[in-house]
This record gives sequence, C-alpha cells and structure tokens, in this order.
Amino acid sequence: MKPAILVLTDFFAGANRALALATAIAQPLGARLVLLHVERTSLLDPELLTGEVAVQSKEDTDLALDHLIRDLPVFAEAEVASGRVEEAVLESTKQHNPIMIVLSRPPDENTPDELVTTTALNLLKMSPYPLLIVPPHMQSVGVPKRIVLAADGDGFELSEHAAPIRDLFNALQIDLTVVHITESATRHTTRQAIQTVERTGLTRDLPQVHPCHVCHADAGDGILQAVAEQRADILVMIARQHRFLERLFRSSVTGEMILHSPVPVLVLPAQRESHRVGQGLSSMGSIMSRFM
Repeated sequence: MKPAILVLTDFFAGANRALALATAIAQPLGARLVLLHVERTSLLDPELLTGEVAVQSKEDTDLALDHLIRDLPVFAEAEVASGRVEEAVLESTKQHNPIMIVLSRPPDENTPDELVTTTALNLLKMSPYPLLIVPPHMQSVGVPKRIVLAADGDGFELSEHAAPIRDLFNALQIDLTVVHITESATRHTTRQAIQTVERTGLTRDLPQVHPCHVCHADAGDGILQAVAEQRADILVMIARQHRFLERLFRSSVTGEMILHSPVPVLVLPAQRESHRVGQGLSSMGSIMSRFM
C-alpha cells in the first residue's frame, strides 16, 4: 500500500493551503492522502473553548470533502470523526500509520497561543508522528526543496515514526542546511551539531549538506534569521519527547517557531541518543538547548 499523509481539515482557507502542500509532497513521494475532518471540534478553533462551533449536516460535510479530493492529482480518501481532535487523530494513525500529520496554524489574531501549542503538544504526545504545521497565509505552495534544520548540538535518535522522513528527504532531493545558533562567534561547534544530524541517517544519500552558523543572543530570532537568509521552504525542528514533560511547550523555541515561523514547521519527534554525545557544547556558548 502507498504510504499515507494525514491531513486535518476544517474547510477554511488555511486548511486548504495545508492540503495543497501535502499534495505537493505526496506527488514525488508516491503517497496517498487521508483527509480527516473532526465534527464540532474544529481543528485549533478558538470556539472550541466556548462551545460555539457550528454544526454541519452530514450531507454538507460529505459534499465539502468530496469537493476537496475530487480534482487532486494524487489518490485521496476522506474520513469524518467526532469528539476531540487528538483522539480522532490517534484512531486514524492506528489505521493508516502516516508519514506525517499535516495541519494549518490558525490566524494568530483569532486564536490564543496556548491553544495552538497545546493542541500541537497533545498531538505529538498521543500520536508521535512528524507534525507539519502550515502558516495560514503562506503565499506559494510547491514541492519544498530548501530545508533548514535547527540543530542544538545534543545527540538525538529519531523515533520509529520519524524515520520515514529520511525517505521523504531523498525523494524530494532536498537542499538541506543545518543551522546552529550560538551566543558567541564560535563556529567549530556547528560541525559537531551537523554530526548529530548525520548520525540519524537524515542526510543519507543527499547530494550536499550546508552548514550555517548564526551568532545571536536569542535562539528563536537566530533561527528565523537563518530561515530568511536561506530562503527556506520548510523549517525542521527536533522535539525530544522527554522534554515535553519537563517544560511548558509554549515557552520553548519549538513552540515559538510553530507560532511565528513564516514557513511551514516540520516537528520531528526524537529521543536523546543512548550514549552521551556532544558534551561540552553547552559550555561553548550554545543556547539551542532551550528547544524543548
């Protein structure tokens, strides 16, 4: 069976952009799309907190889903669920084992930051699949080629669900830049940060991996600077699962990127390496350990 990409939709413009990006990724990968609509609990909808979400008839929902998938250039199927978004996603991932989950970030002016990051955190905790979060006002949608991956220098291992991203990178033949942020002008830690990425196999068979060192006192601002300078199509953030339980997600750099990145953010669930690597990077001025 073809690999699946799970796309959450609420029929609004932002979700349609997320669907367009998922379609662009699915084509070269030979993947199928699974569109999931959750009734009443509209994805990341601020009205979820007030109970004012409008209820559509089953006929209207089926018609809207059919309209979305009818002219797609890849095979797509639609599912309708009810209840909490996270639980519906969990059930769908059990059935389809997707490469990633794709969703749209709602307009910032309408949705509390806490709702956005809490929903993303819950999805990663309940269904630890790669999560691609698409900005609602993204201008152009095409096959992503320029990828920026933020590496803090600490070793990590991809979870079993994140491992297929290696195949995705190879299928897209991406131009990968690994960015490392430090407070000082020290650059030699950047090579060590790249090595932590290489050990996961993410860079395997890629034609070239570009190093990028940014000297900045704030990790989030430094990453956004690199995204702009590299003209990135997607930003990749590494989310070590153990830190989910130790810190507030919205206070992390990953949470900041989910909220404010001008390009889609691909969050890869990971664990720390089984053996200690990269010791001493923290003493060299790296501030990237605040990712999670």
